[in-house]
Amino acid sequence: MSPNTKKWLFERTSVSLPEVFSSIEIPKTASFWRKLFAFVGPGMMVAVGYMDPGNWATDIEGGSRFGYTLLSVILISNLFAILLQHLSLKLGIATGRDLAQACKDSYSKPVSIALWILCEIAIAACDLAEVIGSAIAINLLFGIPLTVGIIITVLDVLVLLLLQNRGFRYLEAFVAGLIFVIFCCFSYELLMAKPAFAAVVGGLLPTTEIIKNGDMLYIAIGILGATVMPHNLYLHSSIVQTRKFARDDEGKKEAIKFATIDSTVSLLLAFFINAAILILAASAFHLNGHQEVADIYDAHKLLEPVLGVKIASTFFAIALLAAGQNATLTGTLAGQIVMEGFIEIRLKPWIRRLLTRLIAIVPALIVAIVYGKEGTGKLLVFSQVILSLQLSFAVIPLITITSNKTKMQQFVNSNFMNIIAWIIAIIIIGLNGFMLWNIATR
Repeated sequence: MSPNTKKWLFERTSVSLPEVFSSIEIPKTASFWRKLFAFVGPGMMVAVGYMDPGNWATDIEGGSRFGYTLLSVILISNLFAILLQHLSLKLGIATGRDLAQACKDSYSKPVSIALWILCEIAIAACDLAEVIGSAIAINLLFGIPLTVGIIITVLDVLVLLLLQNRGFRYLEAFVAGLIFVIFCCFSYELLMAKPAFAAVVGGLLPTTEIIKNGDMLYIAIGILGATVMPHNLYLHSSIVQTRKFARDDEGKKEAIKFATIDSTVSLLLAFFINAAILILAASAFHLNGHQEVADIYDAHKLLEPVLGVKIASTFFAIALLAAGQNATLTGTLAGQIVMEGFIEIRLKPWIRRLLTRLIAIVPALIVAIVYGKEGTGKLLVFSQVILSLQLSFAVIPLITITSNKTKMQQFVNSNFMNIIAWIIAIIIIGLNGFMLWNIATR
């Protein structure tokens, strides 16, 4: 055994999310489907981050302004996400370390601290989107002022505590139930919108116009940031370890197989919902002369008269509330994982949740009071661009660590996987750099 391997094994002294680590039994002699069911859950927990209110803002603006053109960006982003989440879950299962712990083990203390700070910024930006989205949904459904709705979102910490105390499987079931609500709402909305099938298929094909048009590129990168979430890479590498599988090579290999199926199917469902939001905006607004629709409020107001169905706007708001609550639960777990993994500070879940939420509430309240509904909509899109800019700082360590044979052993990335992963990383870095240059030279 090499000195590097000994050092890596020596450093693996703590487990990720110890309160739920290896807490869900995996039947050893069960059928394929029973085993798959036992592994189903982490993929859905990750997928909710791909259909949060930040996605709604970018998808609605992209669909209403540019029709079906940016569907290709959603598709490509989703394919990126499937591969990156596979690397994340493989890291967690193969090494027994989440991405935050693996970064701390692999890099110097200053680099680890920098990565932690960047990740906390990403989580704060993500939580900002959940706060605004949930507050908007509360306002649309119950007429409660936006500022009051923002304050009410503090209370969702109680939901998280209740579910965590019941067990991790209950949390997964709650998330799955909310995803089902979102899926049903948008399936209905699409049936009412009756989009042109040929135009939708055409929108899935990439075009150079996205790069040439600065406004379109800005929304495209917002979609990328809203789809491939930095904190989800940390989250997934941790929660796959809630399964009690055999920690030998054969057990890990089987766990990676089932976890990848869970992740891929869940992310394909997230793709359907994201695409449905953009298709709905394109069909209902762009093609009907409402290209000015740029936020959730405009979309809610116009859905009923455009589609001619009274309940359409209500379903829209219900789905938004479900998306906001779903994403805020997983964002809390991600915050706990990165704080414990990078700097080994263990806070009680309710304290961590409250701190994260308060950080998000302050800018949301200021913008809501000063600029009103229009300002919060713009802040929602901006938060997704911030997420995209942070993405590289999670993707590069993930690829670097999973391509290290000392750490991954037989589960190290193949040469082909490494090539694809680095191409994705270069595309993400390149697009972000191009966007910053575009903004600076305007």
